[in-house]
Amino acid sequence: MSATRPGDGAFAIDARGLGVRYNLRLTRRTTVRHSFAHLLRPMDGATHFWALRNATFRVEHGESLAVIGPNGAGKSTLLQVLAGIITPSEGSVEMRGKVSSLLTLGAGFDPDLTGIDNILLAGEFMGLDHREMRRRLPEMIAFADIGKFIDAPLKTYSSGMRARLGFSIATSVDPDVLLVDEVLATGDQLFREKSRKRIEELIAAAKGIVLVTHDMNWVTTFCNRAILLEKGEVVAEGDPADVVALHQAHSEQARQEKEAEAARLQLSGVL
Repeated sequence: MSATRPGDGAFAIDARGLGVRYNLRLTRRTTVRHSFAHLLRPMDGATHFWALRNATFRVEHGESLAVIGPNGAGKSTLLQVLAGIITPSEGSVEMRGKVSSLLTLGAGFDPDLTGIDNILLAGEFMGLDHREMRRRLPEMIAFADIGKFIDAPLKTYSSGMRARLGFSIATSVDPDVLLVDEVLATGDQLFREKSRKRIEELIAAAKGIVLVTHDMNWVTTFCNRAILLEKGEVVAEGDPADVVALHQAHSEQARQEKEAEAARLQLSGVL
């Protein structure tokens, strides 16, 4: 990942030809016989799987980019590359400014520590001043709104409570770039509304936002640009309403094709 160069251009994220390739041999059970066979026979292309390929896009400061697509399209893989969790197999990405991500926060949480201790730990993890995190602590606690659980170990939290705490931390540390994965679908309507307003404030402050979501209402009413991923590749980019319409059309077509195939198999006696 390239180094940040403040003031050099207006973008927050510049991704060029990103690709992530997985070795399928590492994801399945390997026997001694298989291992010996592969020593005699070189690996072929079928042993590799591209979860992401040729992803090129920019996110400007003050822009909220939605990443949508069917399950398995590569959305989470892309977000993990941007967060620095996965090193791309090809291409490059430059992030300018302080990056905050619920993905990295979740990975850094300690289940045996309390919510408060995890907030302070997250500050250390992100390289923030301890006194500054202490100063912001009441605001983060109030926003997460998880009551007495803030003093309980994280292992007693529900997944929703963990997401609320993570969102509160990630958006309260004044990030230049915020990466969000489905957190806006977490919690009750009140928290969803607070989340929406918080991200709107970040956009107004010229922050760059990347949001991975299956909620098309959020995409069309909240984001100002969207990309559609299918089979690991960007197949459309532009106005959120247009990209959502294409995604829905493709999803409906895939559903009809699946039903037609199931009907064909049933008639042939396979099912």
